Amino acid sequence: MDINYELYKVFYYVAKTLSFSEAAASLFISQSAVSQSIKVLETNLSQTLFIRSTKKVTLTKEGELLFKHIEPAINLISRGENQLLEAAALGESQLRLGASDTICRYFLVPYLEDFHRKYPDIHIKVTNGTSFQCAKMLEANEVDIIVTNSPNSALVNSMYIEPILEFQDVFIGNSDFFPIKDEPYTLEELLQYPILMLTKHSTTSEFLHNLFLQHSLDLVPAIELSSNDLLIDLAKIGLGIAFIPDFCLKDQSKLVTMKVSETLPTRKLVAAYNSNIPLSSAAKYFIEQLTQQ
Repeated sequence: MDINYELYKVFYYVAKTLSFSEAAASLFISQSAVSQSIKVLETNLSQTLFIRSTKKVTLTKEGELLFKHIEPAINLISRGENQLLEAAALGESQLRLGASDTICRYFLVPYLEDFHRKYPDIHIKVTNGTSFQCAKMLEANEVDIIVTNSPNSALVNSMYIEPILEFQDVFIGNSDFFPIKDEPYTLEELLQYPILMLTKHSTTSEFLHNLFLQHSLDLVPAIELSSNDLLIDLAKIGLGIAFIPDFCLKDQSKLVTMKVSETLPTRKLVAAYNSNIPLSSAAKYFIEQLTQQ
């Protein structure tokens, strides 16, 4: 069925505002033109989309169903137009990247440097957030690529996921403040220490809490923060033992890695992008460099 896009655009604004007059104002056309467009669309679809009364306009069930499909399509087109306008205003294209501050600092810097050398005219926009937040940003098309911890329950089927690096989480402490033995600790023994970890709204926190629950243990952290760097700093001054990814352990001479008797599952760093939106050649290059790690 070949229906003019403008008809769907008019439908979107009426459905969003539930007002013919507000839709007309938003579209800079007359209210009668809006009414006529809706009539044409309803005729073409052989469906009644709105229930009209003197006081209000409401969607029919058929109208609600159509709106669920039209709304993301209109928003996707609008975001595409805005990206083109932003690129034109900058006089260059952009690479929009989402990642946590930990992943940026301890992993991505060399790749960003390489990308900047190869594409000096492309603006790199990095947005920091937790791995959960980054997945939501990608779903909303606010970024082109994210680098995130996996598993990550916020990653959805519409995202294409490329594995980058496998890593191990570790417990670290300062032996000047805590007697740290060479023999492995059980998870239950670790609970005798003040545990420093990331906040609940993070994939790392979800991972660690699930790990303890699998062993019928209740984890109650002493301190929860949003930064692995701060966790490392607090572990150095003896406030507790910190749970961090091993790729953060660079030149941490004051800290000792504590052995654990239970096997801690490894996790991965992955790159993800929207499988429904084509990547630029520059973005593809960035992905290729990450996956060659």
